[in-house]
Amino acid sequence: MTLLDRTTTDANVEEHLEANVDEGELKILADQALEARKLIIDMAASERGCHLGGSLSVLDILISAFYTTSNDSDSRVVLSKGHAAAGLYAALHVTGQLKANPAEHYGQVGHPFTGHPGPKVPGVTFPTGSLGHGVPYAAGWALAQRLAGTSGRGIAIAGDGELQEGLVWETIQVAAAQRLANFTIVVDVNGGQNDGLVADISPLENLTERFTAFGFTTVETDGHDHESLIHALQTSTSQPLAILARTVKGKGLKPVEGKAGSHYVSIDAARAAKWKRVVR
Repeated sequence: MTLLDRTTTDANVEEHLEANVDEGELKILADQALEARKLIIDMAASERGCHLGGSLSVLDILISAFYTTSNDSDSRVVLSKGHAAAGLYAALHVTGQLKANPAEHYGQVGHPFTGHPGPKVPGVTFPTGSLGHGVPYAAGWALAQRLAGTSGRGIAIAGDGELQEGLVWETIQVAAAQRLANFTIVVDVNGGQNDGLVADISPLENLTERFTAFGFTTVETDGHDHESLIHALQTSTSQPLAILARTVKGKGLKPVEGKAGSHYVSIDAARAAKWKRVVR
C-alpha cells in the first residue's frame, strides 16, 4: 500500500523507510489522540478559552512527530504556530513528556500553560507565538546538530496561514542553500486562519511546486493518519524535507469541524461535557 499520496523530487529521496508501526502502536496513538482532544476541549472551557480549531487540526501531526523522535534526545519538535498551544500541551501530556494535566491550570497566573508556549513547559525548547519564528528556530537547531556531529533533527510544525510570513521563506531559502537534510517543516494545511479562509486572503497555489523549487523534497499526506505521517517523517533524503499535511480545522468535533468560527472558542462546562461525549 502506498502511504504517501505524492512525493516530489524522487531523485533526491534516498530511501523511504517503512513506518514500522504495528497495529498495537497505532491503537495507542489513536487512544492518545482521543484523550488529547478531550483535554483541548477542557482548555476551551477554561476562563480564557483557547484556539480550538487549530489545536484539533495539528494534534495528530504533533503526536506523530513526538512518536518519531521519542528515542532521539538530539532532535526537537517546534510548534511554530504557537497559538495552538492547547494542542501542544495536550500532546505532550498524553505522550508522557508532561506529567501535569495542562487543562487544570491552562491560562492561570502562576502556571506555565499560557496561550503561547514557552520553555518553562517540559518538552518545549523555544518560545513561539509570533508567527514564522518557530521555523528558523528548528532550522537553526538542525544546523547546530549537524555542526556538532549528531544525527539530531529540527522539525518545525507551521500553519498554512503562517506561510504568509516572509521569515518562513527566508528560512526555507537558507535551509535549501545549506542542504539541511536534517530539517523538516510540516505544514498543517487546514485552510483557515484568524480572519477567514487562507484561499480568500492569500491563496497558496502550487505549494508543492514552491517548496520543490526551493530545493526541498516535498511530501503530501493525510494530516490525521498517524501511519502516513510517521512514514512521511521517516523519509530519508539528501535535501530538507517539506511535508504538506492536509487537515481539518476542528478535527474530531462535528459541531466545529471545518468551520472558520472554531479558530478561537470559549465554552462553558456543560458544553464541554457534551462535546467530550461525542468527540472522536
